[in-house]
Amino acid sequence: MIRDNWTLDQVREIYNRPLIDLISDAVKVHREYHNPRELQISTLINIKSGGCPEDCAYCPQAARYSTKVNSTGLMTVDEVMTKAQQAKDSGSSRVCMGAAWRNVKDGPEFDQVLDMVRGINTLDMEVCCTLGMVTERQAERLADAGLYAYNHNLDTSEEHYKDIISTRAYEDRLSTIENVRKTNITVCSGGIIGMGESIDDRCGMLVSLSRLSPHPESLPINTLVAVEGTPLEEQSPVSIWELVRMIATARLVLPHTVLRLSAGRTELSPEGHALCYLVGAGSIFAGEQLLTTDNPDQDADMALLNILGIQPVKPFKRGGKPQVKQESESKPALGEKPKWTRPKHEIERNLEKSKKAIKTV
Repeated sequence: MIRDNWTLDQVREIYNRPLIDLISDAVKVHREYHNPRELQISTLINIKSGGCPEDCAYCPQAARYSTKVNSTGLMTVDEVMTKAQQAKDSGSSRVCMGAAWRNVKDGPEFDQVLDMVRGINTLDMEVCCTLGMVTERQAERLADAGLYAYNHNLDTSEEHYKDIISTRAYEDRLSTIENVRKTNITVCSGGIIGMGESIDDRCGMLVSLSRLSPHPESLPINTLVAVEGTPLEEQSPVSIWELVRMIATARLVLPHTVLRLSAGRTELSPEGHALCYLVGAGSIFAGEQLLTTDNPDQDADMALLNILGIQPVKPFKRGGKPQVKQESESKPALGEKPKWTRPKHEIERNLEKSKKAIKTV
C-alpha cells in the first residue's frame, strides 16, 4: 500500500527489524511492485565540472575545498551527443546530465542544456538532469525540451542537513521538487548515507521523501565516497549491511519508487550487488566514473546481471516518451526573479577545510 503518512517511529521500527526478516519483507514488496529480473542501466555525464560556490561537505566539486577536481566549462552539444550515443550502444536506457551549479540561470548556457535534452531525445533515451535549483518556469522549459526526469536530492534528514550544507536551505530543495512536480517531469530524489548521520537521520530522510505527493519516481541511494580535501574525507565507509538495511527500508516505505544504487559501488562485491538487487535496487549507473568518483567496470556489471538472470530495462518502461517543443515555442518568462535563500548558520568543519584550502593555494 502506498502511504504518505509515515512517522519517524514507524520507519525506525522497520529499519531496526532483524535483518533476515527485513530482507524477506523487502523481497516480497519488491516483487509485488517491480519485475525483479529487470534493472535500468543509466549513464551519468558531467557536463560542467567543479567551481561550485556551495559548501556541501561531501562534494569535491566545491570551489572552496582543495581537491583534485578541475573546473571545466560547459560541454558542447556535440560532445554530449557523442557520449550519449556511446551510452546507448553500451546498453544504457537513460542519460543523466550533471552540472556543478547552485541554481539554473536563464541565458546561453541553459539554452545549451535544453539543446542537449532535445538532442538526446532523438536517440530514444530517457533524459535526466541535475542542475541545482530551478524555478517553476525553468522546469517548464526543461519539460518542453523533453526532459524525462529531474534529480534534486534531499541528501539527508532536515536535522542533519544543517551539519552538512550552509549555503542552501532544505526548504529550497523541497521548493525545487515542487516546481518540477508542476510539470510532466518525473522526480528523482534521494540522498547519501555515511556522512556521520544517525539512524534517525536516515529514517527521517525517508519520511521526508514519503511525504512528497506523489512519491518520487526514483530514489538514488548513495554511500559516501570520502574524497581527500573535503570536510568528510575521514569518514569510515558504510558496510554492506547498512546499505542493505537502507535499501530494504526504502523499499517498504516507498514501494512503487525505483531505487537507484548509485555512488560507492566500487566498495561492493558481486555478492553485495546481488543482495542489493534482491531487496529492491532497480537501477545502477554504468561507466567508469560518476561525476568525479570511480565506478565499477561496466563489463563486470553486465557479467553479473547475466549470472543473476537480470535484463536491462528498455527506456520509457514506466512512462511515455515526452513530447518535445521546438526552441521557438519555449521562452523564459520575463521578470522571473527566483528567491533562493542563503542560511546564516556556519558549519565549523566546512569553514576549517575552506581555510586550509586557501593556505595551500
